Amino acid sequence: MAPFYAILVSIPYVGFIIWGTSTDLSEQVKEIKFIGRALKPMIWLSFFLGAIIWGLYDSSMVGFLLVGIILMGLMSGLCLACLLYTGDESSRLYGLKRLVDVYPSITKPEGHVRFNSKLWTTTFVLIIYFAMTNVMIWGLSEATIDVFSSFRAIMAGASGSIMHLGIGPIVTGSIIMQLFAGAKIIKLDLGDSDDKQLYQGVQKILVLIMIPVESIPQVYGFLDASPALVSDFGQGWANAIIVSQLFIGSLLVFLLDELVSKWGIGSGISLFIAAGVAQSTFVGTLSPLAVNPGAYGLQNPPAGTLPMIFYTLRTATFSEMVTANGFESILLGDAAHPNAVVALFSSVVVFLVVAYAESSKLELPLTHGKVRGHRGQYPIRLVYASNIPVILMAALLANLNMFTLLFWSHPTMSTVPILGSQGAWSIAPYLGSYDVGQTQATDGFAWYASMVNGVGDWLLPLLNQSPDPYGHSLWQVVLHVITYVTVMTLGSMMFAKFWIETTNMGAKDVAKQIENTGMQIPGFRKNPKVLERILMRYIPPVTLFSGAFVGLLAAGADLLGTVGNATGTGLLLAVGIILRTYEQIQKEQAMEMHPVLREFFGAE
Repeated sequence: MAPFYAILVSIPYVGFIIWGTSTDLSEQVKEIKFIGRALKPMIWLSFFLGAIIWGLYDSSMVGFLLVGIILMGLMSGLCLACLLYTGDESSRLYGLKRLVDVYPSITKPEGHVRFNSKLWTTTFVLIIYFAMTNVMIWGLSEATIDVFSSFRAIMAGASGSIMHLGIGPIVTGSIIMQLFAGAKIIKLDLGDSDDKQLYQGVQKILVLIMIPVESIPQVYGFLDASPALVSDFGQGWANAIIVSQLFIGSLLVFLLDELVSKWGIGSGISLFIAAGVAQSTFVGTLSPLAVNPGAYGLQNPPAGTLPMIFYTLRTATFSEMVTANGFESILLGDAAHPNAVVALFSSVVVFLVVAYAESSKLELPLTHGKVRGHRGQYPIRLVYASNIPVILMAALLANLNMFTLLFWSHPTMSTVPILGSQGAWSIAPYLGSYDVGQTQATDGFAWYASMVNGVGDWLLPLLNQSPDPYGHSLWQVVLHVITYVTVMTLGSMMFAKFWIETTNMGAKDVAKQIENTGMQIPGFRKNPKVLERILMRYIPPVTLFSGAFVGLLAAGADLLGTVGNATGTGLLLAVGIILRTYEQIQKEQAMEMHPVLREFFGAE
């Protein structure tokens, strides 16, 4: 009966959300002392207080209340509010306009923010981020499973901390909105300021929904509460306490991202990814600590690549290197040599290729229509869509891994018909199967599309003509490599196109921006349509090429592996982020020295 009661309670909750987002309070109600203007928040709060009191009387209801009210009720209410919208605007998303207006967010600065202030804000946020990654979830059992372990470098955060979800909810919300915008499901003109503001506001609401969507299934399957917490509060409330800590941590990540975007340099998401990858790469290259606890030895060398090379060459004899496969272990790596020379070489190659690609650009000549002799260029980068498509594609694969794992082994979700491994008409083995206690798929589409992490996953089995560590045949290993490279390349191309369309970087928007500066391409009439037609020759092809290039480069780096288990995708992102941040710092310093540039860059 518990699910029935949870659904029953969610019905008035859904009704309240529809009423709250579609109507304004009358002036008579607003004039009531103490409660008039706060009526809606008070009703909202009463639902949660009622759910808490109910849970105190019956702890077995806590899980159903979390799912029924926080997830299903909120999502149903917001969807119905959009469907029932009857206003004059073109998009039904305007049904959420009232909710967007009251959504908590970081206030944008008025006017120019000085460079030193931005630098200190960014540094302060980075310190808070590292501090939060060391704040472990209170009451979490030691026997937990990190479903994002294979994607931790891209998802940021730290396993078992309040930052466990990392940037997952933020990026997933962005993926959903971009897919909807690209498929024209939401009819918004992102060149219009009101529509773009609504788009960004709805994306924030979606992030708030994605936090419980990603946290509740993990807590009720993999992030177990400790026996002490369960004995003190009961199983239901113990899980709710862990969910609340994950919610707070993810909300702080979201606010820190907004703080950096508005008051700092770059974006918080990029900053968190680069910080985590840089830390892993530094440790993987220079760590003097042994791979396993205990004394140094040929099978227990220093974990860092450079200390491992020096130690092995200094202590091992030539015969030991030959008979014990020492050269192969140092060059290609094994369990005792996780940071091999080929991983360091791959890391250096990725850095150089990304640095070259970031500096490559096509410059369209521009002249001012009224000021004779005033010339300029509009740069179209080779990596026009930046590294965002790879971030979105990696996050999509991380969510694919998480949900196929949940449908395979979660006590409740595995019984869902069709998708669940124990459900009727199950297709779960084709989606992804997992060994007990493992988060890496061993078969199904989730495995074929999963990251190929280093030469040990594919090259060594092919050279030795033997199965890979999971027992797959050689043709399966080859198909795994082909599928992963194809998925990363095509997916990055798709997200590159969507990203350009939703960030005003398309040909039409760029033509308007150039037109507003008074510039034009020499030899052509000063007409936005003419300028757009010229830009269409370059921007769409470069967009698709940049998406394919970064996707292929990320997949190639994953095939070779990187030091510190940062993954090739993570290192690619980190290098691109660092270079873009350096350029942003240069631009900020230029605006500080020459205030007239602020108006040109839109900083005033």
